[in-house]
This record gives sequence, structure tokens and C-alpha cells, in this order.
Amino acid sequence: MRRLLFISLAALLTAGPGCVSNNANTSTAAKAAPVVGAPDAYAVANTEYSGIYDYAVRLTDGRFEGEPFVAGGASRPTVTLIDRLSLEGDLDGDGQPERAVLLSESSGGSGVNLYLAVVTLRGGMAVNTGTAFVGNRVQVRDLEIVDRAIVLDVVQAGPADAMCCPTQMAQRRYKLGADGLSEQGSKILGTFSLAVLDGSEWKLDQFSRTSLAPEEPPITLAFADGRISGKSACNRYFAAISPGDGDGSVKIGQAGSTMMACTPEVMALEQRYLGALAGVDKLGFVAGRLALGYTSDGTRGSLVFSPLEPE
Repeated sequence: MRRLLFISLAALLTAGPGCVSNNANTSTAAKAAPVVGAPDAYAVANTEYSGIYDYAVRLTDGRFEGEPFVAGGASRPTVTLIDRLSLEGDLDGDGQPERAVLLSESSGGSGVNLYLAVVTLRGGMAVNTGTAFVGNRVQVRDLEIVDRAIVLDVVQAGPADAMCCPTQMAQRRYKLGADGLSEQGSKILGTFSLAVLDGSEWKLDQFSRTSLAPEEPPITLAFADGRISGKSACNRYFAAISPGDGDGSVKIGQAGSTMMACTPEVMALEQRYLGALAGVDKLGFVAGRLALGYTSDGTRGSLVFSPLEPE
């Protein structure tokens, strides 16, 4: 079977060697101190982060934009909070929970650098206590906290991969210590293929960056043995899926479906989804979600799905 190569996050939605770590010191509260909770979504989206540039950046509503590198130029440093995927837990053993978040950084080129950061509450203020560089165009499948360590389940560039199209599955482990956040080890899990998705089920979140999918009726996607199926708003659908001819590509065959009739609004939603699905040619992950890049009526977009929780 041909390997399925991943397209970069930048080509789907957004998402270099070396490592940048934060040198900010981490002081722990006394173990007897009352638990005050981890920073909330607003706090992590409006605080200062170090360890990305040689100066600290302050996010406002989850984003930082610096001055252009060249006066009048379009390229400028940008940092964006990936608010879809974060976790809280006690990472330093002081009894107080911290929050782990992901940040994407771009300086105007084709690469998108991924950072992992930890934020804690001190005196009621959100403070970044550690930041670590994860990689360029690394795709995150999952994030969890195990034994006070942050574990990233990623697809990254392997030895034979172009930076645009990673295929190597790995688990990366990070620990928060006195010197900040640092990677403590990694485990290579193998090469990604469509078979990895077998048995997984997903629910559509959005048709593109600016167009969310409605909660009801749900649109779903399931993988099994080289085929996809699900609910397309009104009817059930099914189609074949296989690796494409080029790097980062997939092919979806002509979809079949049941023939139920629903309201005009639901039928229009279904036709929009099936039309986008017919144009899918890329597959990747965006902060724990599945992204299918497509072309429909000459316009590029991405169908973005969240894991479907068992009922």
C-alpha cells in the first residue's frame, strides 16, 4: 500500500529544526495553599508568553501581531493561541493546576511553528511558566497529561519526508521544571496510513475558517477498511477513500446515499457537504481535529471534524 503523506497545516487551515525553551523560573506555591484553579480561556488568551522570540509577546484575544520586519512590508511576527485544544492539571506537584496550551507562530513564510506553553495563576494573574518549541508544521492528533507530564500525539516529518508532508507518528513528552518546560523524550509510533483511522468517528464542526456547521442536524464521518460513511444531514452516505497520486493527497470515490427527503434547508445543507466531500484531496490534523481540504466551485476550504463521542 502506498504511504499517505500529510499536507501541512498551513495548506489546510493554518498549522525547523532546533528547539527554543523558556528560561522563566517556575516558583511553586506552598503545598498547604488552597487550590485556586487553572487559568480560564480568557486568561490564557490575554497574557504574556516568553520563549518564542527573544522578547515576550502579549496576546490580546488570543493573538499577537508585531511590527513588520521591513517598514511597509507585509511580513510580521504573529502568534496565535490554538484555543481548541488545552488541558489542565498539576504539572509541578505543588497541588495547584496549570493549563497547557498550544501556540502557532508565523513570520510570513510557508512554515508554521508550533509551541507548547504552560500557564498558571499567581496572585490572581495568569503567568506563563514554560514554553517549548514543538516543530515546524507538526500536526497534533491529541494532547493529554500523564504523571504530571504533557504528552503530545503528533504527526511529524520523518527522515524521508518533505517538511510540507509529514507521515511519522510519534508521542512527545514534556515536563515542567525549575528551568521551565522541556521535552523529556519521544517515541516513534510508525508511519501514518488511512488504516490508522479505521474505527474512528467524527462530527463536522465547520466548512471553512469562517463557516461553521450547525449542531443539528449532525453531519458525521466514519472510517473502515478503505471506506467512509456517515450522516450527511438527512441521508446516510458512503464512499471509497484511498491515498492520492501526489504528496499529501487522498481520493474519495463517488458517494452513494439513501434517498430520504427532508426540509429544503436540510437538503441544501446536505448538498453543500456532499459537494465539498466530492472535492476532497487533502487530509491532516488540526489541534486534535481532522481536516479534509477540498475544492468546490473553484474555492478552497477545509471540512473540519471533531472526534464523535460515544453515546
